[in-house]
Amino acid sequence: MAALIGIITVSDTRTEKTDESGPAVRQALFELGYRDFQACIVPDEIDKIQEAILNLTKSCHAVFTTGGTGFAIRDVTPEATAPLLDKRADSLCELMRLRGLGSTDFAHLSRGIAGVCQGALVVNLPGSPKAVFQGVRAIAMLLKPILQNLHGEGCSAHE
Repeated sequence: MAALIGIITVSDTRTEKTDESGPAVRQALFELGYRDFQACIVPDEIDKIQEAILNLTKSCHAVFTTGGTGFAIRDVTPEATAPLLDKRADSLCELMRLRGLGSTDFAHLSRGIAGVCQGALVVNLPGSPKAVFQGVRAIAMLLKPILQNLHGEGCSAHE
């Protein structure tokens, strides 16, 4: 079974035409062999983010959010995600931040978190397309074993 990946762009200002980060998540995962995606855009509002995560984790093997992980007042993606997680995977986002330091001194400005919700992996990525690619690449080698642990040996990028 090929993994189905959910992508949530969190933004008050982006539309399907102006969103660059959601497509960056898709492209970064596509380069790893993932082909099946569901995507949506939601405003920077805790209830809207939570609703999108819960909806996607019903059908997706993993959900990646992009945006809302910084320090601005409206950046609430980690706060929306945290209460939904059954298991935390702090090491994933720490790995993304550490690898990001090779490109920018500002990698630790992302407050993103990761974990498991309703049996699906959930990962908060920053909002910049460059940071999205770096984040996905940082955890790339871990995605397949995580998805196989959560969904069985048959769950992979390639099918």
